[in-house]
Amino acid sequence: MARRYDCNEATDRVTGLREAASAVRRGELVVLPTDTVYGIGADAFSSEAVADLLAAKGRGRNMPTPVLIGSPNTLHGLVTDFSEHAWELVDAFWPGALTLVAKHQPSLQWDLGDTRGTVAIRMPLHPVAIELLTEVGPMAVSSANLTGHPSPEDCDAAQQMLGDSVSVYLDGGPTPGIVPSSIVDVTGKVPVLLREGALSPEELRKVVPDLEVAH
Repeated sequence: MARRYDCNEATDRVTGLREAASAVRRGELVVLPTDTVYGIGADAFSSEAVADLLAAKGRGRNMPTPVLIGSPNTLHGLVTDFSEHAWELVDAFWPGALTLVAKHQPSLQWDLGDTRGTVAIRMPLHPVAIELLTEVGPMAVSSANLTGHPSPEDCDAAQQMLGDSVSVYLDGGPTPGIVPSSIVDVTGKVPVLLREGALSPEELRKVVPDLEVAH
């Protein structure tokens, strides 16, 4: 039976974050608010939990799960060949609605789907998400919807779709925006905008003027 906690109420928030952290460590799924839409999350280093996440969404391995982190410092243990451009983007837009696709450390024992040696990584601008990520470490997080359905802007919508496949729901109220994060590939010499979301090419070019846009 899924449990739900109102994170706008102080006592419930403390309990909810504790229960969510315990669930993640047990390899279970949780739903959490972010600065874009609600996400369904699991321990990034548990291949079984990530497989459960994909199954809960009805999503294939051909669409790997992004990873959310609670601090830019976490990047040092996760990515390799991270360019100066990439760090400039992190400094300018994290925490926030920017996802970076980078090469992950070859030694990492994780299975996020068919990633071809890369990982899509982001630090969200939401206090509940950051608190949970700081407690449990990197999480595989995807939008908390069934594949093909709209991404949820509130906890009710997420729970209606995902039900008891999720152990803990953290309700932070409506999310600030439904626009997804912008995705920039930083695996090459020049950053490439793969998906325009909350950040426009013009905003990104103020930091990395040679940014290219994928067509």
